[in-house]
Amino acid sequence: MLRVFSHYIPTSIILLIIVEILVFYSSVYIGVELRFYGSENKEALISLIEPLNFKALIFAFLMLFSMTAMGLHTRNIVDHFSGMMIRVILGFCLGFIVTAIIYYIYPGFFLGRGVVAITFATAFIGILISRIIYWRFDNHNIFKRRLLIMGAGGKGKLLEDQIRHAKKRGYEIIGFVDVNQSEVRVNKERILEIKSTLLDLCVENRVDEIVLAMDDRRKGFPLSGLLDCKMKGVIVHDILDSLERITGHIEIDALHTGSIIFSSGFTKAVSPNGIKRAFDVFASLIILILTGPFIVLTYIAIWISSFGRDPVFYKQLRIGLSEVPFEVRKFRSMKVDAEKNGAQFAQKNDSRVTLIGGFIRKTRIDELPQLFNVLKGEMSFVGPRPERPEFVLGYNNSIPNYILRHAVKPGITGWAQICYPYGETSEDTKKKLQYDLYYIKNYSLFLDMTIMLQTIQVVLFGQGAR
Repeated sequence: MLRVFSHYIPTSIILLIIVEILVFYSSVYIGVELRFYGSENKEALISLIEPLNFKALIFAFLMLFSMTAMGLHTRNIVDHFSGMMIRVILGFCLGFIVTAIIYYIYPGFFLGRGVVAITFATAFIGILISRIIYWRFDNHNIFKRRLLIMGAGGKGKLLEDQIRHAKKRGYEIIGFVDVNQSEVRVNKERILEIKSTLLDLCVENRVDEIVLAMDDRRKGFPLSGLLDCKMKGVIVHDILDSLERITGHIEIDALHTGSIIFSSGFTKAVSPNGIKRAFDVFASLIILILTGPFIVLTYIAIWISSFGRDPVFYKQLRIGLSEVPFEVRKFRSMKVDAEKNGAQFAQKNDSRVTLIGGFIRKTRIDELPQLFNVLKGEMSFVGPRPERPEFVLGYNNSIPNYILRHAVKPGITGWAQICYPYGETSEDTKKKLQYDLYYIKNYSLFLDMTIMLQTIQVVLFGQGAR
């Protein structure tokens, strides 16, 4: 797992991205060579479409963004090979549309129809081969790191529950060490005994990392043993850091005030940032321009569906930065009397949703009016979803550190929205908070752009919509 601009990305995915960039880049040169192979004036023809290196780089990054937008570079990469290949095909379709638009806007980037056709065909074959190889290596096995967990109590149990996810992320939990905790909560068959020294145990089991997961570090903390291991090259991590790398979220049950105070994160997202504001305004204006026709058509469709009797927009009070309430506006997707019995979450196949409402909720068109909240500065484009006051009061009392999500502006999309499905229970809200805290802790403009790209595949595949 590597950290890129504070964001954890599996090593195998980074290697896959590098390979795919090389595939896309070289495909342009292969396309040119095959297109003009055998031509008497080959050099003269190639000179007409120079500089190839710059155009190849543009093509590579446009296709890479398209692949990322289809969810092909996510932590929870598609589990089924057929599903992954569908996304690859859709990624190429999106890439073709994007490059066609770029060629139309900037004709100087165009390589010629023959070269482009061969380039896309070559790139598809190259990506297909690289994905098959990636799949055969079981995604992360060649980068797997072996973890030894110090602690077999409640915190150790948190890691034991993540064994399956850890394997997918490139980590193998080889066992747990009971260091005089009050209660053993992990499977006793997974407990390893220190027969001589902790270092010998690590050498014997080829341990790469030790994770400190003790419920009470005042009891049985193996200070000298850990020092010996670290000096021999074994990395020592705290449980919170390890869970963050494995799961892509911050485990609330392992989070305490001290870890927030002394953490290197939790600062960039909450500090005034002119770059983020500029990014929000720029992104909102671009999307408003691109989706303008859909906004107009949706307005007309909702107005006609009620013969102009009911409002087109739905206004609702939400809690924003520093717990200051603001009014959010969305296209009305439910019946006018949808909340006559009080505030409630949307259910699956909710009878309150109108015919048009079902479509615009699935495609997220109902969210587009919130772009004006972003332009007004009440929301950010990326951030925790704004919640209703009726729910916030209860969550502040029942979910630890829930108030931290109000340290930043709420967003239209966010890390929780692309990593976790729609939630309708307090437990779902708690789990989504863990992703929101990851975003707040590890905020960067790079993470914002990553979330925006991955939001495309969430919309296209209708993930989490109700």
